[in-house]
Formats: sequence, structure tokens, C-alpha cells
Amino acid sequence: MAEPYKIIKSLLQTEKSTKMLPENKYLFWVDRKANKIEIKKAVEYIYNVTVIKVNTEMARGKKRRVRYVEGKTPDIKKAIVQLKQGDKIEIT
Repeated sequence: MAEPYKIIKSLLQTEKSTKMLPENKYLFWVDRKANKIEIKKAVEYIYNVTVIKVNTEMARGKKRRVRYVEGKTPDIKKAIVQLKQGDKIEIT
């Protein structure tokens, strides 16, 4: 397994992730090569919680243009992690 802090890049705070908090689900930006098992172990190690379920989603980058040069924003991978009832992650 890779280093947990390289797998979990950040905790995403969006409108969608805020609506999932009552269901005890959190949204993370993770490494594109990480699988569900590695994500689960990394979240349990970093936040000291028990993970029940992990769903992953690949988000493709968008095409952007600056003057005459076309480019693309990077592809990212997101993970929705459901925690055991009673566990929670402090969001500051």
C-alpha cells in the first residue's frame, strides 16, 4: 500500500458533500491510481474511524483555452466514504 497521505489528497467541501453529512458520508479527492481498499485503509489510518463503504468516481478534466492555446484541466478521482454510525470527521 502507498503512503496514506499520498492516497488521500484532501477532504472536499462542496454543496453535494454537505448534503451527505447527515448520512455519515464524506467526499475525498484521492489519487487516480488508488483502489477502494487502499482508500479505506488510508481514511481509517488518517482519521481513526471505521469505514463501512467506499464509492469512487472519475471526473474528467474540462477543455480550457487561453488565447490561442488549447489545454485541459487534470482528471481527478473522488471517493465517497461512509463511516460507521457514531464515527465522524471534524471539519474545520
